[in-house]
Amino acid sequence: MNRRELFGHTLGALGTAAFATLQAKTGGLPGMPTRPPTAKRVIYLFMSGGPSQMELFDYKPRLREFAGQELPESIRNGQRLTQMSATQSSFPVVPSKFAFAQRGQSGAWVSELLPHAAKIADRLAFIKSMHTEAINHDPAVTFFQTGSQIAGRPSMGSWAVYGLGSESESLPGFVVMISQGGGGGQPLYDRLWGSGFLPTKYQGVKFRSAGDPVLYLSNPAGFPAENRRVFLDALKEINQSKFEEFGDPETATRMAQYEMAFQMQSSVPELTDLSKEPESTFELYGEDARRPGTYAYNVLLARRLAERGVRFIQLYHRDWDHHGGLPKGLPARCVETDQASAALVTDLAQRGMLDDTLVVWGGEFGRTVYCQGRLTADSYGRDHHPRCFTVWLAGGGVKPGVSLGATDDYGYNVTEDPVHVHDLQATILHCLGVDHTKLTYQFQGRHFRLTDVHGKVVRAVLQE
Repeated sequence: MNRRELFGHTLGALGTAAFATLQAKTGGLPGMPTRPPTAKRVIYLFMSGGPSQMELFDYKPRLREFAGQELPESIRNGQRLTQMSATQSSFPVVPSKFAFAQRGQSGAWVSELLPHAAKIADRLAFIKSMHTEAINHDPAVTFFQTGSQIAGRPSMGSWAVYGLGSESESLPGFVVMISQGGGGGQPLYDRLWGSGFLPTKYQGVKFRSAGDPVLYLSNPAGFPAENRRVFLDALKEINQSKFEEFGDPETATRMAQYEMAFQMQSSVPELTDLSKEPESTFELYGEDARRPGTYAYNVLLARRLAERGVRFIQLYHRDWDHHGGLPKGLPARCVETDQASAALVTDLAQRGMLDDTLVVWGGEFGRTVYCQGRLTADSYGRDHHPRCFTVWLAGGGVKPGVSLGATDDYGYNVTEDPVHVHDLQATILHCLGVDHTKLTYQFQGRHFRLTDVHGKVVRAVLQE
């Protein structure tokens, strides 16, 4: 008897009981949610690369006084630099080229680059004092998605579905979509929406922009749907027998995934068929919403997924990493995303869904006030900046029309109400009705959670 068989036989009885529970439940843990939720679902709009807060939301008029001057050491205060900035001998301050105005009754400062976001400013809660320890892309994105800079932990969407399950029986509880921006940007790895040490049934399912939205969704030629049903039933009997013998929970996961894949053969084509959407939808989201693979198309699908009970919907839009050419690159990303992002909030509100849908917008860090690389009259770039940046939230129990936090005149350091990555994660789970300290999973002798041993709910942006 090998080691696998030994543990399989030892845990067989326990495994059989676990499988019976799995079969009886649609998902989620006993005792979850831990409080009445204000959000049933999350749509997370992640701008991968680090959008510049000083060009979008964090208005710093005094930068024009400081233009071209060296960033004072008293402001930088020994901050760790990236390898790119470390080669510079000069750190000249560069003000934004773009105009700002106060928007709506709330008076939130929003750049001219985001005219659609400006129109819904009174529905948004801005957190201008986000900060993180991560200074490079991969650990920073990993931190936001998994609560750790080191790869291998479960993603936030996996935690949400593990704790709460999903309201949909024919679609995954956690769906991921990626749009490419200008075609460049940092890579995004599947582990960012992986389940880590949680059972693999909780990992995100990535929808593709070409061919079948999900790999192997279509039956092979000459293999009709009724044959697949017979095949899956026979396979389930084999897997059930193996599960009863060895008690491997991944066998139970495999059975559940096969069944979900079968259900998706009908639910996904219906989901992605936009022919019944009225013209007003495309006027709202923009013409790009007709083209698979675009950000606008993915955002429209996110709304349709939310309507069908999907718990966590994660969108990534790439190419916000503007070390150079920011005055051209940043406006292009804003054109691709601004209308659809604002449309989503508006559309959810019109459908009566914004109250129980939490929308989150943001990247992995911000950008430096000093110029990286060559500064010219028409162009400049900014390096990674983890000390302060902006995210916004809407719906799902969030207080509309508020701006939390402040930064210094250089937009370099948080001066009021700092909010850490773990605080944001704790707040998202709180909106879903989950005490972040109680959503845990035992692995290698330790109880892990998304927020590790940190995190506090940011109550100032909540309707409580």
